[in-house]
Amino acid sequence: MMIEKINKTDEEWKALLSPEEYRILRRHGTEMSCSSPLDKSHGAGEYRCAGCGLPLFRSTAKFNCGTGWPSFFEPVSGAVETSTDSSHGMRRTEVHCARCDGHLGHVFEDGPRPTGLRYCMNGVALKFVPESGK
Repeated sequence: MMIEKINKTDEEWKALLSPEEYRILRRHGTEMSCSSPLDKSHGAGEYRCAGCGLPLFRSTAKFNCGTGWPSFFEPVSGAVETSTDSSHGMRRTEVHCARCDGHLGHVFEDGPRPTGLRYCMNGVALKFVPESGK
Protein backbone atom coordinates (compact mmCIF):
# COMPACT_ATOMS: atom_id res chain seq x y z
CA MET A 1 0.00 0.00 0.00
CA MET A 2 1.42 3.35 -1.07
CA ILE A 3 0.75 6.23 1.33
CA GLU A 4 1.02 9.79 0.06
CA LYS A 5 3.45 11.84 2.14
CA ILE A 6 2.45 15.01 3.98
CA ASN A 7 5.09 17.74 3.94
CA LYS A 8 4.79 20.76 6.22
CA THR A 9 7.25 23.40 7.28
CA ASP A 10 8.53 23.49 10.82
CA GLU A 11 6.35 26.53 11.49
CA GLU A 12 3.25 24.70 10.19
CA TRP A 13 3.96 21.75 12.52
CA LYS A 14 4.46 24.11 15.47
CA ALA A 15 1.08 25.72 14.77
CA LEU A 16 -0.67 22.35 14.39
CA LEU A 17 0.80 20.43 17.35
CA SER A 18 0.99 21.03 21.08
CA PRO A 19 4.52 21.78 22.35
CA GLU A 20 4.86 18.20 23.69
CA GLU A 21 3.55 16.65 20.47
CA TYR A 22 5.99 18.79 18.50
CA ARG A 23 8.89 17.75 20.75
CA ILE A 24 8.11 14.04 20.33
CA LEU A 25 6.91 13.86 16.71
CA ARG A 26 9.17 16.42 15.05
CA ARG A 27 12.25 16.51 17.33
CA HIS A 28 12.46 12.76 18.11
CA GLY A 29 11.81 13.22 21.81
CA THR A 30 10.71 10.61 24.33
CA GLU A 31 8.01 11.03 26.93
CA MET A 32 8.61 9.88 30.49
CA SER A 33 7.78 6.25 31.19
CA CYS A 34 4.30 5.74 32.70
CA SER A 35 3.23 9.29 31.78
CA SER A 36 0.76 8.37 29.03
CA PRO A 37 -2.79 7.27 29.86
CA LEU A 38 -2.67 5.24 26.62
CA ASP A 39 -0.27 2.81 28.30
CA LYS A 40 -3.13 1.52 30.48
CA SER A 41 -5.85 1.95 27.83
CA HIS A 42 -7.36 -1.35 26.69
CA GLY A 43 -10.51 -0.32 24.82
CA ALA A 44 -11.37 -1.52 21.32
CA GLY A 45 -10.38 0.86 18.56
CA GLU A 46 -7.36 2.16 16.73
CA TYR A 47 -4.34 4.29 17.51
CA ARG A 48 -3.70 7.05 14.99
CA CYS A 49 -0.79 9.40 14.39
CA ALA A 50 -1.23 12.57 16.47
CA GLY A 51 0.35 14.54 13.65
CA CYS A 52 -1.68 13.48 10.63
CA GLY A 53 -4.39 11.05 11.79
CA LEU A 54 -3.12 8.00 9.88
CA PRO A 55 -4.28 4.73 11.54
CA LEU A 56 -1.10 3.10 12.89
CA PHE A 57 -2.08 0.30 15.30
CA ARG A 58 -5.22 -1.65 16.16
CA SER A 59 -6.16 -2.30 19.76
CA THR A 60 -6.06 -6.04 19.02
CA ALA A 61 -2.26 -5.73 18.58
CA LYS A 62 -1.73 -3.89 21.90
CA PHE A 63 -0.19 -5.62 24.90
CA ASN A 64 1.15 -4.64 28.31
CA CYS A 65 4.91 -5.09 28.27
CA GLY A 66 5.49 -3.38 31.63
CA THR A 67 7.81 -0.63 30.33
CA GLY A 68 5.37 2.25 30.84
CA TRP A 69 4.86 3.01 27.13
CA PRO A 70 2.00 1.83 24.89
CA SER A 71 3.26 -1.28 23.11
CA PHE A 72 2.05 -3.23 20.09
CA PHE A 73 3.21 -6.39 18.35
CA GLU A 74 2.14 -5.29 14.87
CA PRO A 75 1.33 -2.04 13.03
CA VAL A 76 -1.35 -1.52 10.40
CA SER A 77 0.13 -2.72 7.11
CA GLY A 78 2.18 0.05 5.45
CA ALA A 79 1.44 2.61 8.20
CA VAL A 80 4.91 2.85 9.71
CA GLU A 81 8.45 3.03 8.40
CA THR A 82 11.71 2.43 10.23
CA SER A 83 15.22 3.83 10.22
CA THR A 84 18.40 3.33 12.22
CA ASP A 85 18.75 5.48 15.34
CA SER A 86 22.33 5.73 16.65
CA SER A 87 21.65 8.40 19.28
CA HIS A 88 22.34 7.88 22.99
CA GLY A 89 25.34 5.66 22.26
CA MET A 90 23.30 2.69 21.07
CA ARG A 91 21.85 1.34 17.85
CA ARG A 92 18.04 1.09 17.78
CA THR A 93 15.33 0.89 15.14
CA GLU A 94 13.25 4.08 15.09
CA VAL A 95 9.61 3.90 14.04
CA HIS A 96 7.96 6.82 12.26
CA CYS A 97 4.63 7.51 10.57
CA ALA A 98 4.63 6.55 6.89
CA ARG A 99 2.60 9.64 5.96
CA CYS A 100 4.09 12.54 7.96
CA ASP A 101 7.40 11.01 9.11
CA GLY A 102 6.54 11.84 12.73
CA HIS A 103 8.71 10.04 15.31
CA LEU A 104 6.61 7.46 17.15
CA GLY A 105 9.13 5.43 19.16
CA HIS A 106 11.25 2.32 18.59
CA VAL A 107 10.75 -1.35 17.74
CA PHE A 108 12.53 -4.17 19.56
CA GLU A 109 12.76 -7.90 18.93
CA ASP A 110 11.53 -8.98 22.37
CA GLY A 111 7.77 -8.91 21.82
CA PRO A 112 5.11 -11.60 22.00
CA ARG A 113 3.89 -13.96 19.32
CA PRO A 114 2.95 -13.92 16.55
CA THR A 115 5.57 -11.36 15.42
CA GLY A 116 8.10 -11.36 18.26
CA LEU A 117 8.23 -7.57 17.93
CA ARG A 118 7.55 -4.83 20.49
CA TYR A 119 6.62 -1.47 18.99
CA CYS A 120 7.28 0.75 22.02
CA MET A 121 5.47 4.01 21.21
CA ASN A 122 5.24 7.43 22.78
CA GLY A 123 1.63 7.94 23.83
CA VAL A 124 1.90 11.65 22.95
CA ALA A 125 2.50 10.62 19.33
CA LEU A 126 -0.79 8.67 19.24
CA LYS A 127 -4.50 9.48 19.36
CA PHE A 128 -6.85 6.68 20.37
CA VAL A 129 -10.12 6.45 18.41
CA PRO A 130 -12.63 4.02 19.96
CA GLU A 131 -14.66 1.69 17.78
CA SER A 132 -17.94 3.32 16.80
CA GLY A 133 -20.92 2.23 18.85
CA LYS A 134 -18.84 1.14 21.84
